[in-house]
Amino acid sequence: MKIYGIPQSRAARCLWMARELGIPHENVPVHFKDTKGSPELLKANPNARIPALETDDGFTLFESMAINLYLAKKHGGPLAPASLEEDAVATQWSFWVMTEIEKPVLLVLLHTIGMAPAEDAALEKARADLQRPLGVLDRELAGKEWLMGGRFTVADLNVACVLAWAKGARIDLGPFPNVAAWLGRCLARPAFKG
Repeated sequence: MKIYGIPQSRAARCLWMARELGIPHENVPVHFKDTKGSPELLKANPNARIPALETDDGFTLFESMAINLYLAKKHGGPLAPASLEEDAVATQWSFWVMTEIEKPVLLVLLHTIGMAPAEDAALEKARADLQRPLGVLDRELAGKEWLMGGRFTVADLNVACVLAWAKGARIDLGPFPNVAAWLGRCLARPAFKG
């Protein structure tokens, strides 16, 4: 199995999933600036974006969350949804983090690391836009360690891989203690550190 992309991109999500599942894989290090120059990537993702997955039998898939949901379901184990309802919840949280969290946290991150300076008003709006969804997640995690099923699953991985950017963006999670504790548990996993 090949995962196209560099670890400093959204491909990190898929690499983390492959390590969690213990799946042998090759990381083909296509930089996001060079995607149009990679004919192999273009076969796996005609949109010329990373990440993309290519299995040993030629199946291709793009979009990091779709890749992770597919890998969890295909390879089973504790990360996989155990029922139709868990599958729906994993999909729900995966869509949620992309629509509610990714854009504002990415704007703050890119500004913080100097890759894309933003105006003060845009930064303030991005930080303000995070308050409601972080509150939703904090309430969801009240009294439990993981998002579903009492175990670390693809839902946790998919949400945590986006929220991990909050650390580099220096976003204060202090007002959201359940989120901060949960994110700490997720990012302490050996497969993430790998």
